[in-house]
Amino acid sequence: MSSVAVLTQESFAEHRSGLAQQQVKVTALNSEEENDPPTYKEAFPPLPEKAPCLEAAQEPAGPWSKIRPIKASVITQVFHVPLEERKYKDMNQFGEGEQAKICLDIMQKTGAHLELSLAKDQGLSIMVSGKLEAVMKARKEIVARLQTQASATVAIPKEHHRFVIGKNGEKLQDLELKTATKIQIPRPDDPSNQIKITGTKEGIEKARHEILLISAEQDKRAVERLDVEKVYHPFIAGPYNKLVSELMQDTGTRINIPPPSVNKTEIVFTGEKEQLAQAVARVKKIYEEKANSFTVSSVSAPSWLHRFIIGKKGQNLAKITQQMPKVHIEFTEGEDKITLEGPTEDVNVAQEQIEVMVKDLINRMDYAEINVDHKFHRHLIGKNGANINRIKDLYKVSVRIPPDNEKSNLIRIEGDPQGVQQAKKELLELASRMENERTKDLIIEQKFHRTIIGQKGERIREIREKFPEVIINFPDPTHKSDIVQLRGPKNEVEKCTKYMQKMVADLVENSFSISVPIFKQFHKNIIGKGGANIKKIREESNTKIDLPAENSNSETIVITGKRANCEAARHRILAIQKELANITEVEVSIPSKLHNSLIGAKGRFIRSIMEECGGVHIHFPTEGSGSDTVTIRGPAQDVEKAKKQLLHLAEEKQTKSYTVDLRAKPEYHKFLIGKGGGNIRKVRDNTGARIIFPTSEDKDQELITIMGTEEAVKEAQKELEALIKNLGAPGGWCSRGVVEDSMVVDPKHHRHFVIRRGQVLREIADEYGGVMVSFPRSGTQSDKVTLKGAKDCVEAAKKRIQEIIEDLEAQVTIECTIPQKFHRSIMGPKGSRIQQITRDYGVQIKFPDREENPAPVAEPAVQENGEEGGEGKDGKDADPSSPRKCDIIIISGRREKCEAAKEALQALVPVTIEVEVPFDLHRYIIGQKGSGIRKMMDEFEVNIQVPAPELQSDIITITGLATNLDRAKAGLLERVKELQAEQEDRALRSFKLTVTVDPKYHPKIIGRKGAVITQIRTEHEVNIQFPDKDDESQAQDQITITGYEKNAEAARDAIMKIVGELEQMVSEDVTLDHRVHARIIGARGKAIRKIMDEFKVDIRFPQSGAPDPNCVTVTGLPENVEEAIDHILNLEEEYLADVVDNEAMQVYMKPSSHEESKAPSKGFVVRDAPWATVNNEKAPDMSSSEDFPSFGAQVAPKTLPWGPKR
Repeated sequence: MSSVAVLTQESFAEHRSGLAQQQVKVTALNSEEENDPPTYKEAFPPLPEKAPCLEAAQEPAGPWSKIRPIKASVITQVFHVPLEERKYKDMNQFGEGEQAKICLDIMQKTGAHLELSLAKDQGLSIMVSGKLEAVMKARKEIVARLQTQASATVAIPKEHHRFVIGKNGEKLQDLELKTATKIQIPRPDDPSNQIKITGTKEGIEKARHEILLISAEQDKRAVERLDVEKVYHPFIAGPYNKLVSELMQDTGTRINIPPPSVNKTEIVFTGEKEQLAQAVARVKKIYEEKANSFTVSSVSAPSWLHRFIIGKKGQNLAKITQQMPKVHIEFTEGEDKITLEGPTEDVNVAQEQIEVMVKDLINRMDYAEINVDHKFHRHLIGKNGANINRIKDLYKVSVRIPPDNEKSNLIRIEGDPQGVQQAKKELLELASRMENERTKDLIIEQKFHRTIIGQKGERIREIREKFPEVIINFPDPTHKSDIVQLRGPKNEVEKCTKYMQKMVADLVENSFSISVPIFKQFHKNIIGKGGANIKKIREESNTKIDLPAENSNSETIVITGKRANCEAARHRILAIQKELANITEVEVSIPSKLHNSLIGAKGRFIRSIMEECGGVHIHFPTEGSGSDTVTIRGPAQDVEKAKKQLLHLAEEKQTKSYTVDLRAKPEYHKFLIGKGGGNIRKVRDNTGARIIFPTSEDKDQELITIMGTEEAVKEAQKELEALIKNLGAPGGWCSRGVVEDSMVVDPKHHRHFVIRRGQVLREIADEYGGVMVSFPRSGTQSDKVTLKGAKDCVEAAKKRIQEIIEDLEAQVTIECTIPQKFHRSIMGPKGSRIQQITRDYGVQIKFPDREENPAPVAEPAVQENGEEGGEGKDGKDADPSSPRKCDIIIISGRREKCEAAKEALQALVPVTIEVEVPFDLHRYIIGQKGSGIRKMMDEFEVNIQVPAPELQSDIITITGLATNLDRAKAGLLERVKELQAEQEDRALRSFKLTVTVDPKYHPKIIGRKGAVITQIRTEHEVNIQFPDKDDESQAQDQITITGYEKNAEAARDAIMKIVGELEQMVSEDVTLDHRVHARIIGARGKAIRKIMDEFKVDIRFPQSGAPDPNCVTVTGLPENVEEAIDHILNLEEEYLADVVDNEAMQVYMKPSSHEESKAPSKGFVVRDAPWATVNNEKAPDMSSSEDFPSFGAQVAPKTLPWGPKR
């Protein structure tokens, strides 16, 4: 009687997962049929024994022989670093410090696993595991970072360097990886032949050996150059370079033939000397043969047939060239002929074959040309060429559509006559259909075109993808056109139009622009330090703000964006200006119908008023608004003056306004205006008329406009015409009356007139009607100065030069002593303060050169040649009380003006005062990263010095102009008051209150996700701290409240109120059938939350594995608990009826296949099992790893010598 072993089917399937089904015969045992079970050896074939010999090994070893061995993808290598080559030799810190960090970094970088150990000789053994590539990279990193590096050089010929580098540097990289070294090869332009190797001694030796091997291999090779006429190169190369390839293969020589595009005749041979000589001889032989038997011929063939003669991928031509490889056939684009070169006999045969081919093609091929507007070409081609490729494939034709840049309408079709006609018909139909499509012109201002197209066409690409059937054409930017053309199906064009119109409307809304005139001196304040102010205004108002360039005369700031945002930005900029200066704003009511006439052509009239009144800003309302209000902004005195002029002008316009235009050459204008506007002011005062000269921006530079009452205008016109007549009319000064005069000027004064590129002379010429003043050349001792111009102008200029000379004669030089450390402060930003003093007092100021390292104590003189140390070359000692040279400022000019300038300079010397501020407030005054103190320094234009923290001093030093110090001190003390008030407030806010509450109530006080406690914190503006559960030293029932005393007490009352409610609560257990728990809880607890919210109770269901699965706990106020229990018991009764009904129905229902599979199985039965041979009927334990060892069990991770990775 054979014994049987029982296994479950699942275990058996798992055990035999590696075997093919057909190799194992399994007999299932079931209740219906009972066959003999298989034996244990049949069910579980044994593994093959080790083959005793080769023949035995070749025999099949049972079913296991077909299981393929798995090749290991992980390798392990061990590297040894000797003690003397270790970088980190600290024995006390093995597994720690920098060495451990480096190892972790290498593991992260390469993905390899590293283990370190110390050998007896204190050398370092490193075991690296991982994929081959990772191990090699890790090895390179280990050598570079854990082992001391040595270096060596190896010299090989320069021409061998490229062989060490290899193609794309692959050979060099491979060599570096293999030897774990760094190899540096000199650049091609470097004459050195030394290759530097860096790494370990062992690696350097390996790398050096490999490089010398490569060089030795190349030494065996030679190079030779052979000059062969260009025409014979194709015969040497052969068809498709076949001949030269065979030659290279036979001789092992590299042959380089220059390509046809390169105009070189030299063929280069490289290889072993003997083989190279063979290759050269064979090439020479080919050349000599061809040179003796060679002819050139041509065949007439239309150029459009050339590609058909060549055939697809050159198939047709290949047939001829294969038969006659010595014939070279050349096609020239645009020419109706084919050129043949080669041996006479072969050329004749090839010519006949090509002529036959041409004749045949002419008979069976045709072409047609059609005219289609080039704007439709893209549509004919289709997306990615879909349309045109379909036509080509369908009718077996070739279609040539000219590129867009040619702007040609001609489309050429070539191929079978019938196919050509059909393709022509379809293309014309497509073109006709496109002509019938809707075309719409959309008017979009050209300034928006670039925005709609987007950077690199991103935005227009999105629109085209959204409306693929619509063609959108933008005009050329040079045409200045606003028309954007849309073409396509009617509905799609309409949709695209609406979409683009909406986009334009958004752009228009965001492109509203207003100009704000701001006095130039305040632009820097509006920009702020490092652009902080302007950046803040831009970000907060979401606008674009453009300021004029620093060297520009414009005062206008342009703001662009949405209207409301622009207005907000404008208001903020004006507010900054108003704060900084005594700027007033006045509104004047002038009828809107007069506005245009007051402004004048291109703003000429209003500009003249603004310039005359110190540059005030006059703002008229927008045209069509109907408003009469005109705003004047500027310094109070100038605003009042402008207001009077504007009202006077408006009155004149309303009553009896009269205007006359005069013309005069632009060069006369300055003379008509006179010095400081004296001449023109005299005319205005005499007549009462307003005279407006053109500005540099006006196109007509000759037009002078006179405005006022008719009588005043005519009188002014008369006076001006007289002046112009004297200047330029026939017989006037500038035509007939040009005189030349001279005067004597001492040569010592010449330089004053000609320095700074003759600035003084230019000013004289501008002031006195363009008179020319010529001084003698430098180097000549002449004192004669020549003047040429109108007589009156020359006389006035002479008088002015004489005045300047008198000033120079009366000029004195005085010294002003101010310590050098204050010079920069006196000069001001970019020398602005000193320039102002120079202009105001008409003096010259010269500052001394800076003394970089002034010696505070004089060192004793060194004795030279036996001289006494105290006696220098001067023989005098410097007076210690005398001022240093670097402190003396030189002022030149008239004495009274020099004295005034000296006083002005001394007034600019900064003064220092001390302010006492409590030390604990210093850090708040400085502010975050010094922002607070910088703001005060910028605001009051002073320097504030806070003492270093280690000094613990209360004294803050303020340095600056005396006028600014009082303001700065007051500002600083005001800031101190604010900080002290904040300190007091912080002290009041830090009141602490402790409440004792039983820890069991803490979760309820906190609430779900902290909702309850957050509400209390927010409502009472306090901080509430609960005890840390993990900290046993803390009292677990203490809750700390921090804030204002009043608020803390209110928060405490709120918490105690919750505690009071919680203490009144009761908990009751109710028995609920566990089968209805899921129904009562609902999906994701939705139903039970609704019940808890409705009855204001907490309901807890038992956990899985609880002793009583039916026990549910309800917590809350007694009356709420009772109502909630009644409600859930009613629900139980309702849901339980459904459960009972479902169970009754299950009895009559067929169990599912899934449930059947869960039925107990007899398992798998085998005979003659090993455990049945002894007197033991017990089956083996399948959970035992000894009885059933598993394949490929996971290896436990190895612990690192320096501990686990963090």
